[in-house]
Amino acid sequence: DHFPEKGWSMNQGELSVESSGGHESAHGGDIVTIKKYKSFILEVDFKITEGANSGIKYFVDPDLNTGAGSAIGCEYQLLDDKNHPDAKEGVAGNRTLASLYDLIKSNALLYGQDQSVTRFNGIGKWNRARIEVDGTKVSHFLNGIKVVEYERGTQMWRALVAYSKYKDWPAFGEAESGHILLQDHGDEVSFKNIKILELN
Repeated sequence: DHFPEKGWSMNQGELSVESSGGHESAHGGDIVTIKKYKSFILEVDFKITEGANSGIKYFVDPDLNTGAGSAIGCEYQLLDDKNHPDAKEGVAGNRTLASLYDLIKSNALLYGQDQSVTRFNGIGKWNRARIEVDGTKVSHFLNGIKVVEYERGTQMWRALVAYSKYKDWPAFGEAESGHILLQDHGDEVSFKNIKILELN
């Protein structure tokens, strides 16, 4: 219900989380929408610093994790894949940039739209994340290229969750609606041009 008192700044249209040692939601805390969203298109321009980790979460339920760390939700991963160790954690790259964190690796090659796995503009440069949600169907895009596509609530979805860090959260990712969150993971990351279109 209010802007964080520390850890975040707004300057000339850029919303930035400050570096604070890489701890999850331990300084300024996450920024979470007041409203819940169901079907929508979200676009966010982001700029990460060297070694940075952050994320854009959706279908967030703040009541699922009331302890330390971020609220629980599906996450569009923001990461410096070359310099942050989390890129090598998880399974088969499912914690890399633009992935559905800990569940599905981003890979533009699967959708025939690009000749590379990800098209990243680089550290210190602006990149565009786009998340499309149509009911249970979800897609991630990075700089206009589709890199992830999945459907929540299916047998495949539940199998992925069962082998992830979310296995202990009941019906993870299956809520009809949820909040959207920008993560404070203790690294400097900036956001701008945050736009959301609600779909009927």
